[in-house]
Amino acid sequence: MIAKVIVDIPSKSVDFTFDYIIPQRLQFMIAVGMRVIVPFGPRTVQGYIMQISEEPDSSIELSKLKEIKEIQDIKPELTTELIDLSAWFSKYFVTKRISILEIMLPSALKAKYTKVFTIQDTEQVPSHLLAKFDSQGQYAYKEAQKNNDLESLSQLLSIGVVAEQTILSQNTKKKKQRAVKVVPEVDHEAVLNDLASTKKLQKQHDLYAYLLEEQHHTVLLTELESMAFSKSSIDGLVNKGWIEKYDTVISRDPFEARVFEKEDNQQLTADQQQAYNSILETIKAEKQQTYLLHGVTGSGKTEIYLQTIEEVLNKGQQAMMLVPEIALTPQMVLRFKRRFGDDVAVLHSGLSKGERYDEWQKIRDGQASVSVGARSSVFAPFKNLGMIIIDEEHESSYKQEDYPRYHAKDIAEWRSQYHQCPLVLGSATPSLESYARAEKGVYQLLSLPNRVNNQALPEIDIVDMRKELSEGNRSMFSENLRSAIQQRLDNKEQIVLFLNRRGYASFMLCRDCGHVPQCPNCDISLTYHKSSDLLKCHYCGHQEQPTNQCPNCESEHIRQVGTGTQRVEELLQQVFSEAQIIRMDVDTTSRKGAHEKLLNDFGAGKGDILLGTQMIAKGLDFPNITLVGVLNADTMLNLPDFRSSERTYQLLTQVSGRAGRHEKEGQVIIQTYNPEHYAIKDVQANDFTAFYYKEMNYRKLGKYPPYFFLINFTIAHQNMKKVMEASKHIHQILLQHISDKAFVLGPSPAALSRINNEYRFQILVKYKNEPALHEALQYLDDYYHEQYIKDKLSLKIDINPQMMM
Repeated sequence: MIAKVIVDIPSKSVDFTFDYIIPQRLQFMIAVGMRVIVPFGPRTVQGYIMQISEEPDSSIELSKLKEIKEIQDIKPELTTELIDLSAWFSKYFVTKRISILEIMLPSALKAKYTKVFTIQDTEQVPSHLLAKFDSQGQYAYKEAQKNNDLESLSQLLSIGVVAEQTILSQNTKKKKQRAVKVVPEVDHEAVLNDLASTKKLQKQHDLYAYLLEEQHHTVLLTELESMAFSKSSIDGLVNKGWIEKYDTVISRDPFEARVFEKEDNQQLTADQQQAYNSILETIKAEKQQTYLLHGVTGSGKTEIYLQTIEEVLNKGQQAMMLVPEIALTPQMVLRFKRRFGDDVAVLHSGLSKGERYDEWQKIRDGQASVSVGARSSVFAPFKNLGMIIIDEEHESSYKQEDYPRYHAKDIAEWRSQYHQCPLVLGSATPSLESYARAEKGVYQLLSLPNRVNNQALPEIDIVDMRKELSEGNRSMFSENLRSAIQQRLDNKEQIVLFLNRRGYASFMLCRDCGHVPQCPNCDISLTYHKSSDLLKCHYCGHQEQPTNQCPNCESEHIRQVGTGTQRVEELLQQVFSEAQIIRMDVDTTSRKGAHEKLLNDFGAGKGDILLGTQMIAKGLDFPNITLVGVLNADTMLNLPDFRSSERTYQLLTQVSGRAGRHEKEGQVIIQTYNPEHYAIKDVQANDFTAFYYKEMNYRKLGKYPPYFFLINFTIAHQNMKKVMEASKHIHQILLQHISDKAFVLGPSPAALSRINNEYRFQILVKYKNEPALHEALQYLDDYYHEQYIKDKLSLKIDINPQMMM
């Protein structure tokens, strides 16, 4: 038997299947989708079985094929569906297939390769080096490099005293705990009689009887201790040889310490019932249909998700729920856990590698029928999907910007077609592309125009900060916002303040010569962080100490310009000294569990003001929030991106929706220097339709989505001349291979023209229908790998880009 294997080498030159002989000893257990260890040239690498056949397709003689060394899985990690999906993905997104297979699986399953030196002749290894080899006769390459031993080892390598080897291991270890069981060979009845005959051994008798009763289940040592079985009772039976301790693999449950009270279904409103009925009809018919569930904030979209999922589970099927990472709050997880208990697996970046793998394994093994997760959970290994939901479908974070690039919505659409099940896209502020498809009838539009219980939407006030400035108010709090905050503090109500800029100050400025410290690697100014007293680049990670003297003119008149969340926190403490402030941004939530703790504290009333970046714009539902303040609505509006108005409208609407969601009325105050901008006016009027038609006019004029599709090509290299030459050449290739109905713009410098010491040029293609497009992209990708990759020039092909920077 022959296995067709893709090897774990991210190179286009080997990104196809290789034939391997399946040895006789493995034939009864091997299956498509398993990970295997195979020889590849001089190395041993991990691979994935894509297909099994009786005979090789290749022209290589059977006698020249190598054998699979071993299999790494008891069950296949990849389903047949995911293997088919990887083939489509590779072609559509012009991506290496091995890279796709690896993002489909938890990082815990990714192979770890360690280069080591091994001893071949102990007697010839000098004693000072010999002491550095471990008990297995291995000395890690990185360790040798750190200890300056590479030169000595290279000499020993050249005469065969040591050899080089690559050790392949798992990226994470399985979690184990001590367990106890009865020894099967023992006469159990005789043991019980023996223990019963001595009164002092009653506890041992009860323990043995319990273990005998539970002999087909795993009994953990900690479980026995919690049942008041003493260590002496356990050890007494172990010493007699009647029971034994052993290590057992257990699942890591990130929620094991939590108790979830069961939550009943809520009564649906008439609008909710209508939407629910439409989706339910498709679930029962088992056909594909994409729905756009457009509901204002607080309209009860989540309740529709929960009740339709319940119907899917009743049919014996599974459901997948995608949520943006920043909206995957403990509140969202809590609702699902309360409704479906242990049937829910949670997949997001806040879990450890091991926890994420164990949650993923629950899905693979059929122990969980519902997944709640961020972007990559779209690859969850369900075998019988009955529904897929993408909440906040407009969110740009559903697009993976790093290689391999993909949009979760495209993957979800493919999977819903494969399983013939409904795909529900939910949002209070749908993307223009999705709403246009709903208008055309490609998607079915479901509307929830009112909040649950007819709760009024919050009143929105727009404050013109130009007027505040002209009246002498140089504070970042308008008089309107300051008095509203004070009023809420007096009433013991809570406030959310939003600023989409972390750090302390946007940049440092010399007031004499105008010098601004720049990142040495990127075309961007450095952001000042007061807590660490560092200037940081948010693109490449460079950081440096600020100076009290201008490096350009030696002036000491250095000023911090602009405001980040750290500085706002400081100002709030000065103006509202009695208020308890909780700040939520990347800096305060980087530690595991920090995000959940901060929200729990705020929910428990330990904070009066929640200050944060866009991570507070979604998923917060606290009854005591009556005021939302947007400190600067213009941060996204001024970005050089055709979606900047749309993103501004979406973000302001979402954050405004945090106020007045329960009995208490809410108020929103938006501070801006552009009060006449249509995006801000339509947020105030809560008029999505008006915004949609205005924005669509601009998109039509500019030939942007949804009227045209886009592909953005970014060419980067440390040498500016090479970037310019390659960009011109790629531009010519595109003109030769696509029709004259498409528009090829550029090449021109990117908005961020240098990142990580690489100059960046872009070419933008706008098109409506290009039948030969993917063949052209494949040709360009092949040409790039043949001509440019050896010069370390990078080409990023971004299909349907979300970010144009």
